[in-house]
Amino acid sequence: MTRPNVSFEFFPPKTLEASFRLWDCVNVLSPLDPTFVSVTYGAGGTTRQLTHDAVGTIHKTSGLRVAAHLTCVDASREETMQIAQGYADVGVTDIVALRGDPPKGSNGFQPNEDGFQSSIELIGALADTGKFNIRVGAYPEQHPESPSATADVEWLKRKIDAGATSAITQFFFEAETFFRFRDACEKAGIDAPIIPGILPIENWNGARKFAAMCGTSIPTIVADAFETATKHGGTDLLATALATELCDDLLQGGVEDLHFYTLNKPELTRDVCHALGITPKVQLENVA
Repeated sequence: MTRPNVSFEFFPPKTLEASFRLWDCVNVLSPLDPTFVSVTYGAGGTTRQLTHDAVGTIHKTSGLRVAAHLTCVDASREETMQIAQGYADVGVTDIVALRGDPPKGSNGFQPNEDGFQSSIELIGALADTGKFNIRVGAYPEQHPESPSATADVEWLKRKIDAGATSAITQFFFEAETFFRFRDACEKAGIDAPIIPGILPIENWNGARKFAAMCGTSIPTIVADAFETATKHGGTDLLATALATELCDDLLQGGVEDLHFYTLNKPELTRDVCHALGITPKVQLENVA
């Protein structure tokens, strides 16, 4: 089996301590030679400047290919495209284009009067510039706001048709979930790469809340295993084993790319990659 391509998601730091944690995460994972790394946008656009700063710094200091998240939330079209141009000006030409989460406590997504009304409009505007490689989000299980799983696939096709070049899925727990989604996308005529998103579970309570928010189903066997491991202090070992098994199943099923949601805590992601035979680049060079 050939070495899979890996990529990692980080989020921008809000404190000095969080800044140190982010740079530690970059330093731990960059030797694994990721295809790219991405930096998220907070709900309601709350981390817009922090995201911009983190993207620019990682791009400038690490040599990694960085994809900046960009959303439609709380900004006019002009403001959003100015942000995109700012990325292009510093050499960042990969963007993860998303509708974005509404601010906490709001009644769902409300587009800015002068802003993009949907991710499809944002993707089209970015594509028209000819400056960006555009990645988008995908839901292997029904989006909480979607009328059906079929509608999710149709929406993804519209995003690809608007100019996106690849998609990254929300996290899931079983490989079959991804395979069913991949098959549905192929049947719908989507030929762009769809990269599975992997969440090594560092905090079980947090993961359960995250899953509930984004419509990710949790198999009973996984929930029972984490409840038991939590009582006996074995959650890291269990998380590593489950994520490694999931990734291995995906690779056996023909997947070539894996995208890890690190939550700026790199150890579990690193351990899963090592278990899959993804060794640091420096080690490969030394052996050669």
